[in-house]
Amino acid sequence: MKRPRRARTDVAVVGAGPVGLTAALLLADAGYAVALIAPARNPPDRRTSAVLAGSIALLERVGVWPGLAAAAAPLRTLRIVDGTGRLIRAPEVAFDSAEIGLDAFGYNLPNRALVAGLDAAVRGRPIERIDDSAVGVRAEDDGIVVVCASRRAIAARLVVAADGRRSAMRAAAGIEADHWHYDQAALVCNLAHTLPHRDTSTEFHTGTGPFTLVPLPGDRSSLVWVDRPAGAARRMDLSDAALAAEIEARSAAILGAVAVDGPRQVFPLSGMRARRFAAARVALVGEAAHVIPPIGAQGLNLGFRDAAALADTLAGPPADPGGESALAAFDRARRSDLFVRSTAVDALNRTLLSDFLPVQALRGFGLFLLDRVPALRRQAMRQGLAATGTG
Repeated sequence: MKRPRRARTDVAVVGAGPVGLTAALLLADAGYAVALIAPARNPPDRRTSAVLAGSIALLERVGVWPGLAAAAAPLRTLRIVDGTGRLIRAPEVAFDSAEIGLDAFGYNLPNRALVAGLDAAVRGRPIERIDDSAVGVRAEDDGIVVVCASRRAIAARLVVAADGRRSAMRAAAGIEADHWHYDQAALVCNLAHTLPHRDTSTEFHTGTGPFTLVPLPGDRSSLVWVDRPAGAARRMDLSDAALAAEIEARSAAILGAVAVDGPRQVFPLSGMRARRFAAARVALVGEAAHVIPPIGAQGLNLGFRDAAALADTLAGPPADPGGESALAAFDRARRSDLFVRSTAVDALNRTLLSDFLPVQALRGFGLFLLDRVPALRRQAMRQGLAATGTG
């Protein structure tokens, strides 16, 4: 039988989404030989992502931000509005980036532009691009071998699993994860509107989840509308005009008359957190490590924090990037940060769904403190924007 083709590298990054591409760039810039393994590009992702200031600094670090800025809209004000209509309601809270000396909290940009910019940077580095699907790994005495669908094998010292929530690499490494599901789904689309957004992202908290309007360049915004699955499915089947009318009503027409700008998508909401973030020469980043609801723009930004923490842990570079000490240091670096952030987002989402008055009161009191205590406001804003999570 013919032996499969085999290559050797320091680090094999599996997955070519924004986090995988960023991890490949950071580790190549740190001096590692890097191979990036992912199938040929699927149809472009039509969603947008709010990329916070710490992640913008990371994109600047790998040299891609200047080419992305023109497609992005600044987020200078973040506003939270209690739209639950319940007996106990939280005060409206608005955060201004100038309060912590920033021009913007971050920028909202199309995912397809983000991926294209990172992909172009990868192709400009000495990174081997392998258009194939990684299906498993096997251990060797001093390394690990990634086995691809084509039977190609890539020997490495470290595998970076950036292959999403159903990560084959996480499963192959024997890393268990806790999964949970929400009785919610998110409808996502882009909008054109007649009133300016004034660089303000508005998150309405409703009894079925957040309804979030995030600026895009010009008089356009992206919408993430979280609702019960039946409600999201019903709106998916509406005409553009009927959906626009519901959006105007839900948002109290803060953006004037709106028009649906392009296709819409619905995604069921779920959560996941790996019990370890590295083992058996495999390090988890992005949705291979954690999945959280779309609240507070934390999901993708947490993935960028994973990539930055891994690159910082492996700076040197060490003799063996996949060795036990290196992976234990990365696991420690991410554990508390991911636990705190994912738990906070999960708890906030569940408080929106709860009819229990003490839970509603607690959420309202927390937002009241953020509104009225300047030091607490500034600390919360800075923590949300941090570039890395190393403790």
